[in-house]
Amino acid sequence: MNIAVVGLSHKTAPVEVREKLSIQEGKLEEALAHLKGYPHIEEVAIISTCNRLEIYAVTSDTEKGVVEITQFLSEISHLSLNYLRRYLFILLHQDAVRHLMRVSAGLESLVLGEGQILAQVKTTHKLGQKYQAIGRLLDRLFKQAMTAGKRVRTETSIGTGAVSISSAAVELAYTKVADLSSRRISIIGAGKMARLLVQHLIAKGATQITIVNRSQHRAEELAHQFPQAQLQLTPLKEMMTVVAASDIVFTSTGATEPILHRENLTTVLESYQSLMLFDISVPRNVAADVHEMEKVESYNVDDLKAVVAQNHASRRQMAQEAEGLLEEEVEAFELWWRSLETVPTISCLRTKVESIREQELEKALSRLGTEFAEKHQEVIEALTRGIVNKILHEPMVQLRAQQDIEARKRCLESLQMLFDLDVEQQFG
Repeated sequence: MNIAVVGLSHKTAPVEVREKLSIQEGKLEEALAHLKGYPHIEEVAIISTCNRLEIYAVTSDTEKGVVEITQFLSEISHLSLNYLRRYLFILLHQDAVRHLMRVSAGLESLVLGEGQILAQVKTTHKLGQKYQAIGRLLDRLFKQAMTAGKRVRTETSIGTGAVSISSAAVELAYTKVADLSSRRISIIGAGKMARLLVQHLIAKGATQITIVNRSQHRAEELAHQFPQAQLQLTPLKEMMTVVAASDIVFTSTGATEPILHRENLTTVLESYQSLMLFDISVPRNVAADVHEMEKVESYNVDDLKAVVAQNHASRRQMAQEAEGLLEEEVEAFELWWRSLETVPTISCLRTKVESIREQELEKALSRLGTEFAEKHQEVIEALTRGIVNKILHEPMVQLRAQQDIEARKRCLESLQMLFDLDVEQQFG
């Protein structure tokens, strides 16, 4: 068994490629089932965000398992393998383990130290359990990664004041338009990203904010969080009317196809009218052909990199502190992983000793007579089981704790020889 991660991110692929591999939560169960159906994939988990798609897998054959994952990615994206490979990264075992720790801690994020990714890792773990796609190994790995992410945020200052994708988008808008208070701003969407947009827009002085969303209830929930802002709420069917009346539009929806494009914008915008669009969704909410419009400026998540670069420069020292903590968590997982080598021998030994105990107990009870045996069997059973457990406890603890690989191997061989254990026959 080995752990592998195959994926792509804002570091390896542009948004026009990432959006083709985005897997919405509603389609996650189907994707996990598809991957689990491959012959060399034992466990699997998928992290899908606006900046990354990563598939973590436990494989029975590493090379064949990686081929199966890349084939899956090619199928869902409708991109040829030759084209797709130039954007993918592949990490195996310890590198895969370390990468997930870094992702969870926010060190692989576009915005260094952002906290939203930890919640996304938790969601990946939860859904992997729900859809029975992860087993013992990935369950332990994701729990260790979540612990790592929490440690980095509590033991370093990297998360203090960290910007998000939403705040970076607002910051970019602020650099383009210094006075946001005089601008009519609309936000299409009412999810977590939209909430952060509102929060940062208010901080920058914005006072005219309209929320456009399909669900009125969700939009009202968002408005209740910011009573001081007096947000205007508009149903999605009136989206283009709101866009036409706006100076700046932020889009943050889960739509799988663009909702704003040259055709529908041309029908509502006057020839003299200018508009700024900030699209922080993947797949993109704003079509590429909008760039052809003379009076419309359009920005997507990849355009935020200049804003984010300033954040990275100020956080590099904190990131170095975080790296040390992550190495401790990687080592903790590695120790647990290596201890699994002892499980077959320990199980085989326990099975053999338990068989001996049961045989000897049966003999003893038969000599004690039926009446005595029935009256005291539970006590004698508990006594013999307790003796076996206490004798085996210390050797098992020491065996699992043995960090030296060669020393552990010699211990296992000695146990198998001394107790005549046929581990291969029982677990092979």
